[in-house]
Amino acid sequence: MPISNTYSPSAPAGKTSTGSAIGNREDLSDVLTLLAPEETPILSLAAKGKATSTLHEWVVDTLAAPSTDGVSEGADVTSFTDKFAGRARLSNYTQIFRRDYLVSNLQQAVTSVGPANVAQAEAKCMRELKRDAEAAICSNNDRSVEDGAGTPYKLRGLGDWLDSAGPSDVPAAFRTPAGSIETSSLTESDLQDILGSIYSKTGEVGNLTLVANIALRKVIANFTRTDGNSGETVYQVNQDATSKKITLSVSLFDSDFGLVRVVNGNPACMPTANTHVGYVIDPKYIGFSTLIPMGSTRLENQGGGERGYVDMAGTLVCRTPQAHGKIAY
Repeated sequence: MPISNTYSPSAPAGKTSTGSAIGNREDLSDVLTLLAPEETPILSLAAKGKATSTLHEWVVDTLAAPSTDGVSEGADVTSFTDKFAGRARLSNYTQIFRRDYLVSNLQQAVTSVGPANVAQAEAKCMRELKRDAEAAICSNNDRSVEDGAGTPYKLRGLGDWLDSAGPSDVPAAFRTPAGSIETSSLTESDLQDILGSIYSKTGEVGNLTLVANIALRKVIANFTRTDGNSGETVYQVNQDATSKKITLSVSLFDSDFGLVRVVNGNPACMPTANTHVGYVIDPKYIGFSTLIPMGSTRLENQGGGERGYVDMAGTLVCRTPQAHGKIAY
């Protein structure tokens, strides 16, 4: 016998489908799921400042090496030292970040999940810009200057700042020591060596932050584990498991040279040139200076719909490359 179905039978060419399913209402949830990593840990750590030019500059200095020489009684002062001869000027170019949007007149007028209107388009652009800035900060990019022929201003990322052999515009006395950079593997001893190298330059037992990608985070977590080799030296820890929970993650590394907070880097923003990537950052010596604050600009509706863009201009301030470390292998 005929039965009413929840689907529409196929209609002949040029004909409209018929059947009970034609009157069925849509079941569309009001919940919009947006799945994308949005955290920007390095940008969040950086002290915020103001830039006033496309080339943002700052000055670094250092103290003379300690001396154990004595002074003879009655000796006159016959030579003098320029205490500011060792100063250097570091700099980075401000980079323009921009995201555009277009929403048709009809789309703006209808009711939709999300919703999908101009305000939401602007908000989404702002979220994307933050990730763009984080990716530039984490990158291995060298800085570049606008040349009027297609090369834009670009900021230098941490991957290039933290280099014992460069960058060329950074005097050798202010470059990241080789001991603060790991390029082959990472063990607990290696991490201690990096922290010790940083301490040798700053002399501060501060609170550092290690921003690590997924692969490196797993390596650090394995500092607490053993694979059964007879030559391994590991800590044995008794843990109350009445809650049926065993903790095998490392989120705070308490070293001889200070506490290191281990956080996940944004997987969409960390560089991919190496499998294991991480930056050991002293928040006191990193900043982000803004030349153009983030803002939205609406453009003329020429009939198709509302359009515009969100932009900002800023740069990474690596106050001294010696205060940070890098892991890339």
